[in-house]
Amino acid sequence: MATKIIFRRNFCSSLFILTSIFFGCQRNEAWLETLPKPWTLNKNEFSGIIQEFSERFPDFNDRLTQFSKWQVGKPYKIFCLGEEILPDLDPIFRMDVSDCTVHILTSLASIQSRNWDQAKSNLIRIHYKADIDGMSTPSYKKRWHFTSDRLLNNSSTKNITDSLIDEQNIKRVELILNQKENGDEFLDLDWTKKVSIGYIPNNLIKNELLSKLPNIVGVAFIKKSYFKMGLAIAHEGMVIDNQDIIHASQEYEKTVRMNFLDYYFSDEGPRFDGVMFFTFHPLEEK
Repeated sequence: MATKIIFRRNFCSSLFILTSIFFGCQRNEAWLETLPKPWTLNKNEFSGIIQEFSERFPDFNDRLTQFSKWQVGKPYKIFCLGEEILPDLDPIFRMDVSDCTVHILTSLASIQSRNWDQAKSNLIRIHYKADIDGMSTPSYKKRWHFTSDRLLNNSSTKNITDSLIDEQNIKRVELILNQKENGDEFLDLDWTKKVSIGYIPNNLIKNELLSKLPNIVGVAFIKKSYFKMGLAIAHEGMVIDNQDIIHASQEYEKTVRMNFLDYYFSDEGPRFDGVMFFTFHPLEEK
């Protein structure tokens, strides 16, 4: 009899905890729906909301997922971040517009911050290569210009492509980043880098692959026609819940959420030639 009572108590306690978590998640997602959109806010308003994000979504990946959902609808503008000095006068950090990479970087910076200024500082740490002392300074030539370079070498966005399928099924390309076929630089950086990039080809991009992914993961899209320019990646976004992509889309002129496979395989065929996947990671504490 005593054993039954203990079992019932333990069962009821576990049920209560699970129910509390479930309804807590529902309340927090409902809160998300009440928020004004980030591109309508001033710096102080934005600061107040991102503080509450940290309180309501203490888990890093969950917070990134919810923050990314909040961005849906944001107007699109390509190449919209800069150093606020020549040669690129665009803001270092902004929330009014986005492109595909800016969506990734500003989301990562914001969810690790308590206010606008800290988000800007964290964006600098994510968006720029550190010097020998580990310090990142806004500089056009120190920016992570190439997504493939960032996935292979930036600790905030780590490539996991090789872990998802058998090695024999990975397609590989050797190229020199930022070097065009004629030997000229694609961007004026005084920098090139020889890399080996592995990607998953179109015939393996299906639900079985998506089922292996974390609940939120980055995706980068390979375009073979870009190889001759010293590039590999044409676009990037976030895959959530093993089925949807959230990305800042030039085609739709805003940030959208849609079924990943429906997006990738359009009526005219695959949009790209393969994919890389990458996970998101917090900045190291200073």
